[in-house]
Amino acid sequence: MALERRVNPHILNLEAYQPGKPIEEVERELGISCSVKLASNENPLGPSPKAVAALREAGDQISRYPDGASYELREQLAQCLGVGQEQLVFGCGADELLELLAKTFLSPGDEVVLPWPSFAMYPIVVKGMGATPVPVPLSADMAHDLPAMARAIGERTKLVFLCNPNNPTGTSFGQREFEGFLAELPETAVLAIDEAYVEFVRRSDFPHSIALAKRRPGTIVLRTFSKIYGLAGLRVGYGIADPELASYLERARHPFNVNRLAEVAALAALGDEEHAQRTRDNNAAGIEFLTRELPALGHDVWPSDANFLLVRTGADYYEKLLRKGVIVRPLRGFGLPEHIRVSIGTPEENERLIKALQQIVEEGS
Repeated sequence: MALERRVNPHILNLEAYQPGKPIEEVERELGISCSVKLASNENPLGPSPKAVAALREAGDQISRYPDGASYELREQLAQCLGVGQEQLVFGCGADELLELLAKTFLSPGDEVVLPWPSFAMYPIVVKGMGATPVPVPLSADMAHDLPAMARAIGERTKLVFLCNPNNPTGTSFGQREFEGFLAELPETAVLAIDEAYVEFVRRSDFPHSIALAKRRPGTIVLRTFSKIYGLAGLRVGYGIADPELASYLERARHPFNVNRLAEVAALAALGDEEHAQRTRDNNAAGIEFLTRELPALGHDVWPSDANFLLVRTGADYYEKLLRKGVIVRPLRGFGLPEHIRVSIGTPEENERLIKALQQIVEEGS
């Protein structure tokens, strides 16, 4: 009997997440070297030196299971955020928290309202439970259309995803817009606010989402150590929720889902504000440079509150840049065939991108 006949239909028809290409794969396929990767929104400065030192010290402890409750990390993070320890849930990256939300709340026939284009894992985790994603198109300026999202919520809506700042556009919404959305949000809907890039936000009216999680039952804010803290390879994410919601996710998660080294590195990185500030400064300078140089080459760029830019270049620029050893993220799968997402790199990497684009223009003239 064919195995596919036994697979749940909602898994059989699911398309797997497509990550950005690693440098090694690109260089092997194209026979090139010295490539730069500006595709996955990683920290171009690398991890916190304090985290690296802590990892070295903890290396001889890997024969022991990790602290399943992440006690030290939980205590320190709660203090930093001004929340109760019982409000925190940790995961193997924020992606696992998305899975836990789907596992806890969704069944076939349920609906989930989400912005689109946005993080690719939202529809994947929804479909993986046999539920139905209800994508709401972004506004003309590539931002969340919160009034339209509120109108899309119906009787079968169990969960609502917001992504602020939004990935892959970098756009964000402010407190006033958010309050208007909340006024229309029914109490029956669980609200998940993905703030993976919150540490890069520069707008002064960014919503006070953690305060909302304290006062609105069924609210969770998702964050990560992968971006500003530079720990993408260790996979540490966390959620801040009301205690009841957090308790249900704790029941659903696997034991020891955050490994010992990841916990140690996250705790050390949390205390390295100097590295985080260097990262913010590098990001701000990179955005300023690229938002000046890219339009000069004829490319449209959207304002960003994240560590990447949405750029409209042309339908085949991903491949052209790839052949020049510059890896960016193509957005065809998001319905944006003429756009790419460019992570902010070091000054040298940003200049490498601009030089590659200049060469492409010269070759086409």
